[in-house]
Amino acid sequence: MDGPAGLFAGGSRKMLLLITSAAGLILAAAVSGMAAICYAETTKGQAPVFGDKVENGTYPIEVESSSSMFRVVKASLTVEDGEMEAVLTLSGTGYLKLYMGTGDEANRSSEGSHIPYVEDAEGKYTYTIPVEALDQEIDCAAFSRRKQKWYDRKLVFCAGSLPKGAVDRGRILEDGCYTVGLSVQGGTGRATIASPSPLVVTDGAAAAVLVWDSPNYDYMVVNGRKYFPINKDGDSVFEIPVLAFDQEIPVIADTTAMSKPHEVSYTLIFHSDTIKKKTERDTAALVALAAMALAVAAAAFFRKKMLSHV
Repeated sequence: MDGPAGLFAGGSRKMLLLITSAAGLILAAAVSGMAAICYAETTKGQAPVFGDKVENGTYPIEVESSSSMFRVVKASLTVEDGEMEAVLTLSGTGYLKLYMGTGDEANRSSEGSHIPYVEDAEGKYTYTIPVEALDQEIDCAAFSRRKQKWYDRKLVFCAGSLPKGAVDRGRILEDGCYTVGLSVQGGTGRATIASPSPLVVTDGAAAAVLVWDSPNYDYMVVNGRKYFPINKDGDSVFEIPVLAFDQEIPVIADTTAMSKPHEVSYTLIFHSDTIKKKTERDTAALVALAAMALAVAAAAFFRKKMLSHV
């Protein structure tokens, strides 16, 4: 059988294997390049932050309310061994009590589960309530003094308003690709690391891709373990674990720029308030690029084969 039909009949399996192999190489290259597109805006919606991710202590915190009639002017969050509660101060005195749930649930509940107000020194109404999680909506019913009925409200305790170090960001990041701001101290000051740096989270463990502005670093030591560059040419690039955010991390980088290799001590700080997650658009663009490259490669392959049978 001659022509394209014969080509398909006689060598279809071989061609399929070749195309599949090409696809694999292209997609592998696309996946390996994901760290390069981590510089994107944060997506809306954060994962809930539970008490076991917040250090023990008492902190001022911002609280968003679903209603302008229920405005929180001040809030204090207390965390102890994973349990959280907050003291809310409202702008007015129109609510006699709160219930952590919906108004319908409050109507069916006992008086003992209601949270009465307590006046502070300025005569403001305060309420001490349990907090299930930060960065997620919490149902809260408020009983109106004037209307004598429950009103549904929703509250969000904003983890981002807590002081640096209060929340262990590394333990709440979902798997994916991010960027993070980085400070570098130590050394001679002649070489530094690009900031922000790509940040990859896998199974809850965070690793940063460090891009030096020098090709002369042949290894780094982090927490007693040696790491080698992940590239062969150009400026030195390393992938190292992020042991903590908002804390000083001592590292060693060995430079070959001198007459003989020399280990230089540095201190790195990864800033949690700068973490940004890549958008789905970036991932889609990367996959589309890989698909386009595959289509071009396949077309060229078929054209070459068909011309060889003419």
